[in-house]
Amino acid sequence: MNAALPSPHIPADSALWLARSGLRPLNLGGRTLLPLVQGGMGIGVSAHGLAGSVAALGGVGTLSSVDLRRHYPDLMDATGHLEAGDAAKMAINAANLEALKREIRAARERSQGRGLLAINVMRAVSEYAHSVTTALEAGIDAVVVGAGLPLDLPDLAQDHPKAALIPILSDARGVQLIVKKWERKKRLPDAIVIEHPRLAGGHLGAARIADLNDPRFDFENVIPQSLAFLRSAGIEQEIPLIAAGGIRTHADIARLQSLGAAGVQLGTPFAVTSEGDAHPEFKRILAEAKEDEMVEFTSVAGLPARAVATPWLRAYLKIEHKLQAVVHHKNRCTKSFDCLAQCGLRDGLPGWGQFCIDNQLAAALRGDVRKGLFFRGVGALPFGAQIRSVRDLVERLLTRQEALMPA
Repeated sequence: MNAALPSPHIPADSALWLARSGLRPLNLGGRTLLPLVQGGMGIGVSAHGLAGSVAALGGVGTLSSVDLRRHYPDLMDATGHLEAGDAAKMAINAANLEALKREIRAARERSQGRGLLAINVMRAVSEYAHSVTTALEAGIDAVVVGAGLPLDLPDLAQDHPKAALIPILSDARGVQLIVKKWERKKRLPDAIVIEHPRLAGGHLGAARIADLNDPRFDFENVIPQSLAFLRSAGIEQEIPLIAAGGIRTHADIARLQSLGAAGVQLGTPFAVTSEGDAHPEFKRILAEAKEDEMVEFTSVAGLPARAVATPWLRAYLKIEHKLQAVVHHKNRCTKSFDCLAQCGLRDGLPGWGQFCIDNQLAAALRGDVRKGLFFRGVGALPFGAQIRSVRDLVERLLTRQEALMPA
C-alpha cells in the first residue's frame, strides 16, 4: 500500500482490504481510491443505487446517462404516452436530463463524499453533448465516454477543469489519437479505460464482429503499447490506464496491474449485486447465463454487441436477414425521441441492427425475460449465480485467493 493511504475517500474497512490485497490504489481526480471502477450500464441498470454504493466503499461508481427517466414515475407519466413529434422529443429529452440531475444528487447522498462519482455517456447518443454539460453543471466528478471517439469532450468540459475526463478505447492507436487531439485543446485524459471487445458486454470497441479476436486488443499488447507511447510523450504518470472486460477475480486484477494497468473496470459483476438498479429477473438472467449462451451481433448503433441469447434475441437473429433485405429510411423514430444520433432502424442503414434498442433494453431493466435485451460480458461471475451485495463483491475482488481457501 502506498504512502497516500489512509485516504478520506476510502472507508476504514475498504482500506484494510486494500492493504491486505497487495494491489495498488488508483489515483484519479486528485483522489486515492480502490482500483475498482464500476462500469456504466444503460437504460437505468447503473443508477444511483449501484453507483452510490460503489463510491461509498471507495471505488468509482458510474451512472449511465441513457433514459434515466424510467426510474421516475412522474417523469414517465409525463412522457410515456406522448404522440410522436418534435414536442414529444423535447419533453422526453428534458425529462431524461431532469432524471440525470436527480440521480447525481441521490448518488452523492449515498456515497457520503467517498470514492468518486462518474457519468457514462455514449458518444453515439443524440443527447451526448447535453448529457455531458448537464452532468458537469450538476457537479459530477468524472465523465466517461465510449461508443465513439469523444474528440470534442475537452470543449464541452472547458468550464469544468476539475472534472476528470475519461475516454473508453480498445487499442493503442486509439490512445495515441485521443491524446494527440486533446493535447491541441490543452487538455489530457485524466485516465483511459482500455476495454477488450472480446470480453466486455454491451457495445464493443471493434468495427466488426470479425475483429473481436484481433490480438491488437489483447491486454498483453495494448497496455504495454499504450504505456510506451505515454512514456515517450512524457506523460506516463499523468494518465492511468484502467482495464475493462472479463475481469472477475483478485488474480485478474493483480495480473493487469503487473502489465501496467492502474485499475480495472467491471460491469456485469456489479450489475447483479443486490444494490444494482435493475429488476431481480434481470440479475438472475445475467448471473445464470452460461458461456455458450453469449451471442455477438450488430447493434442499431452500428457497433458489435454482446448479450445473453434470450428469447427475443434468438427470435430477432433468426429473422435478421429478412429485416436487412427490406431496410429503408423511416420518417420518424418509433419511440419519438431519437435516442441515437445514427440508428440502423430509423435511418435504414444496411448491416446495422434493425430493432428498437430502447424498447428492448427497457424491457430487460424491468425484468421482462421474453422481450428484453440483456447485455453481459463473458466469464463466470465471482459468486456464480448468487446475488450478493456490493460490499461482498468489493471484498471478494480485493481478497487474495489463498485467503479464501479453507485452513
